[in-house]
Amino acid sequence: MLSNAFSACQKNVLLAKSPSTQIEGVFAATTGRSVPEEQEALLQQWLEEEVGNLPANESVPAARKVSVTLTSAWLEGSELLMTSLSDLNTSPEVAQCADQQLSELNTLASTELQDHAVAELARLPAEETVTVAGSAPWAAVVPQTDHQTAGCDGINVEVLNDDPAVLAWSLACDAETVPPVLPAQPIQDAVPFYPVPTEVPYHEILWRDWEDLSVQPCVLEQVSKNTSLFEFRVMSYNILAQDLVEQGLDLYIHCHPDILSWSYRLPNLLQEIQHWDPDVLCLQEVQENHYWEQLEPTFKEMGFACFYKRRTGTKTDGCAVCYKHSRFQLISLSPVEYFRPGLDILNRDNVGLVLLLQPVLPEDLGLKAVSPLCVANTHVLFNPRRGDIKLAQVALLLAEIDKIARTTEGSYYPVILCGDLNSVPDSPLYKFIRNGELSYHGMPAWKVSGQEDFSQQLYPRKLLAPLWPSSLGVTDKCQYVTLCQPKKLGRREYSRDFLLQFRYCDVACERPPQLVLLEGVTDAKPDRPAHWPKPAAMVKDPEPQPFIPRCSGVIQHGLNLTSVYSHFLPHRGRPEVTTMPMGLGATVDYIFYSAEPVENKAGRRLYKDGALKLLGRLSLLSEDVLLMANGLPNPFCSSDHLCLLASFGLEVSSLRES
Repeated sequence: MLSNAFSACQKNVLLAKSPSTQIEGVFAATTGRSVPEEQEALLQQWLEEEVGNLPANESVPAARKVSVTLTSAWLEGSELLMTSLSDLNTSPEVAQCADQQLSELNTLASTELQDHAVAELARLPAEETVTVAGSAPWAAVVPQTDHQTAGCDGINVEVLNDDPAVLAWSLACDAETVPPVLPAQPIQDAVPFYPVPTEVPYHEILWRDWEDLSVQPCVLEQVSKNTSLFEFRVMSYNILAQDLVEQGLDLYIHCHPDILSWSYRLPNLLQEIQHWDPDVLCLQEVQENHYWEQLEPTFKEMGFACFYKRRTGTKTDGCAVCYKHSRFQLISLSPVEYFRPGLDILNRDNVGLVLLLQPVLPEDLGLKAVSPLCVANTHVLFNPRRGDIKLAQVALLLAEIDKIARTTEGSYYPVILCGDLNSVPDSPLYKFIRNGELSYHGMPAWKVSGQEDFSQQLYPRKLLAPLWPSSLGVTDKCQYVTLCQPKKLGRREYSRDFLLQFRYCDVACERPPQLVLLEGVTDAKPDRPAHWPKPAAMVKDPEPQPFIPRCSGVIQHGLNLTSVYSHFLPHRGRPEVTTMPMGLGATVDYIFYSAEPVENKAGRRLYKDGALKLLGRLSLLSEDVLLMANGLPNPFCSSDHLCLLASFGLEVSSLRES
């Protein structure tokens, strides 16, 4: 029984034991017709060889003598299997034959049979191994129902692919480059095969849907009131500075070197930006020389006005904010440097940009007005262990937004905050931005961003109150001290130099008239000591600052910001990701916008759209989808981050109402 089962298995390796000339003859003769005579001759030759190799006490199994019909039927399938990939995809006979062969093997197979089959296959003569068109040696051929063909990496298969990124990459590669041999994959621990090396259709795998949110009740209510909206798109994109690529090549070992070159990535990035056509563009990791020499001239041709802030120190990249001058006009610009000499909490070179823009309405709207818009862009420190620095940088940015977006009445213009915050959703830093409050005293610094878990660290750095010194001029409400109103009128905080001048004043040397006279105690006027300085002219404190008490371990802000994205894909049951460091998906890029708070539930603030309405967004992807495309970057996406895109609407009111 064992020999009979093995003979049925060995029928599937008939081609593997045939000389190459016979294989070529079968290929030439089987175009559209079958040749049972040649098939039977091949089988008979193989049986004679096997009889010669059998021990003296064994005879030819009877099953081999009656297997001509099955072998002929299988060879018809094998001819289809090896002619072309298109025949394989369109021929139902292949799947039928495969099911028949697999059912035979499953019926006869056992642990003993598999061991015997492996041993017999290992004894096959090396000179009978077939090599086709310079491909890897043929393994045992097993018809597969999932359209994977054994040993076909050397066959010239023309695969239609409309992916422009893949085509561009293919043209850039050397035409004589031999594709690497793919590793064999085991099937039931017995029969290996080589998958077909096909190019991945990146444009299909990485397809991102546009989510229309304009059907929300609040937007429909606005439309029902016959109130028009000023609609615009905002994109946030970390485009991966080339200097950072070359400094950290170990992070991109999964990428072909050609797709990491700036000459390849730049056209891809520009094409992506031009395709989505944003009105406001916030970029991070923009290399300075690339910005001035290539990006800014190109963006100006696309109708953008551009502003750039390089990181401080010796860093070569920074942040850029661009807007369509046909849609917005600049009111004010404020670059933000987080590096402050002498402060350990702000000793890094990250930067940000804050702009106040005035939307430009079409002339046909008549006497209409729309609120200015505050746009902020930043790239926060990456170091997962230094959440204290991240938190201080965000607080400084929020203080700048508070200054730029504050109206004369004390309220705020609509705010859009974009950037790479190097913090994951529901981390303390994320909750601080979204909920407007964070109690940080005693919190481990690594926990602030949630990027990595260092809970096993023996002596982690902890956040202590106050997080930054009062000399920074920023309150615990993330506001500049000079812009704050004192809680008690008349109570001021005077400078140290102003108070020191009263140490040796003449008033201190005079006896007050109402002082009770005591002999030897208050009956004499004290003499001025010789070492006392001479009285100087009274100095007035030019700008006494209001006294703002510091809270104990709690920071707040009043901007009411919520995220454009939900950070979860309900239809896939997986979280969204915006980047793939070392093959691990994470969300670190955000677009926050102003909304109206509704209520707090379990420490989470709920919002509804106010004057600034979210109309739509470009969907993100999950980690498993990006892994199918070999992570980031890839031939289709030329950054290690995905771009974020959202559509907004600003309420347009009449001049009388405004």
